[in-house]
Amino acid sequence: MGGLLDQSTTFEELRERAIALRKEGLSRRQIRDRLKVSNNDILNRLLEGEPPPDWTRRPNAKDDLRARAREMRLRGMTYDKIQLELGCSKSSISLWTRDLPTPDRPPRTREEASAIAKRGWEATMRQREIERQRTKLAAAREVGELTDRELFLVGVGLYWAEGSKSKPHRRSETVVFINSDPGVIQLYLAWLSLLGVEPDRLRYRVMIHESAQVADAEHYWADLVGADVDTFERTTLKKHNPKTVRKNVGEHYRGCLVVRALKGADLYRRIEGWWYGIVVGARSTI
Repeated sequence: MGGLLDQSTTFEELRERAIALRKEGLSRRQIRDRLKVSNNDILNRLLEGEPPPDWTRRPNAKDDLRARAREMRLRGMTYDKIQLELGCSKSSISLWTRDLPTPDRPPRTREEASAIAKRGWEATMRQREIERQRTKLAAAREVGELTDRELFLVGVGLYWAEGSKSKPHRRSETVVFINSDPGVIQLYLAWLSLLGVEPDRLRYRVMIHESAQVADAEHYWADLVGADVDTFERTTLKKHNPKTVRKNVGEHYRGCLVVRALKGADLYRRIEGWWYGIVVGARSTI
């Protein structure tokens, strides 16, 4: 039976031992190692119908919401009121409380029902935003402080994804980077600094639609990179097509920033080589 210590042991005997170990509170891994069962399908059959011990269960962020929803339902609250209170979806509330009796409620007008539904949806959106921000913050903390090597590798990948590249049909060994994300620009500049590229070798230029607030965008990017806006190269204006419905509009639209490194031929060749080294290294892990 693929890894058992005693080949004469029957399946029924092995299942009895597996269930006994489960009742003692052992995890699947511990039972697998104890019984020398290396086949997951067999292990599933051995433990079929036996719930895992509580300590092996992963904490579920919705367990508390479920308990509160059930308690509120038992008090006679409707799905709308529970959603408004907890900020979770009606579908989740229905799933959690479907075995509980339906409370009586007075009839509502269409306007009342619509207003309640709107408030419930707004509460759900607020709760989702809280969960979204909590997840993002936890993920950011997982990164921690970057080492020089980590920043170096991230920068190479970032440049190869977003920077200019020489083509066989158009040889151009220049280091030019363009992006609209201020965080990406800051990361790129930190990478150049790590490589020893002096600030006086950098030239900046804004690319933006002519219908935008051009001067505001120029000052925004100048403040971000710590440069005098008067030192920026002439802004490139994109012609506005009145037939096109653009999404990148409003006060937060600042176009893109172009960052060009002077005397960049040697740097470009090294970037190309670094990227090739990363690709070769990745292939070796497959």
